[in-house]
Amino acid sequence: MVKPPLLLVTDFGSNGPYLGQMQIALSALAPDHEVINLISDAPLMQPKAAAYLLAALADVIPSQSVFVVVVDPGVGGPRSGVVLQTERHWYVGPDNGLLAIAAKGASHSKLWRIEDKPKTRYKTFHGRDLFAPVAALVAKEQWVPGSELSLSGMVGADWDADLLEIIYIDHYGNAFTGIRAASLDKTVKIEVGGMLLSYATTFCDVEPGCGFWYENSCGLVELAVNQGRADRLLRVKPGDKITIVDGDH
Repeated sequence: MVKPPLLLVTDFGSNGPYLGQMQIALSALAPDHEVINLISDAPLMQPKAAAYLLAALADVIPSQSVFVVVVDPGVGGPRSGVVLQTERHWYVGPDNGLLAIAAKGASHSKLWRIEDKPKTRYKTFHGRDLFAPVAALVAKEQWVPGSELSLSGMVGADWDADLLEIIYIDHYGNAFTGIRAASLDKTVKIEVGGMLLSYATTFCDVEPGCGFWYENSCGLVELAVNQGRADRLLRVKPGDKITIVDGDH
């Protein structure tokens, strides 16, 4: 039987000591489970934007994975650590909105507050010292002491299913939005950075240097430029608002 992988989703970046420490901790705690760095440049200190990215990524990941999710500007503060179970995956992370969209998009979810805190825990590295040990227990199907919470009470429970913002800039300069492409008619245009972008299926459907929007491999609306960088052409960054314009305009 294939054991569930532990998937890291963080804003730690690829440099520095934090990502490596998370990987080492998880490998030591759950040696029979593969540890995969899914993304380490999630929107920096922006749990709301990261929530929409996480939910989209989880939709294209094989079922029964355990996500260890750390975008946590309030680390050490009053926010709770939680475990979320959906019909497809498990998630371990802070209750700061980061898991809200994954919960909202699921047909069946349960939420628990983590109550059994490891004794050797530093207040500024809950990823390694709290979430990693709990995620390892979840992956090994061992009990995690905690109390069940109402989904309606989690941070972000009142957020919309789509976010009309830029949530992520990839290596190529393409700009992910928090909008599910399936929710839009292909005749609409996206207004951002003073420009109107029409839909295209893929890059080669437009001339080099032209901007457009399309459905990316995670099912989100993405803004791109054929053989160019959308972030530079449109002058956008995570957190910037976008507008949906009727195709007749």
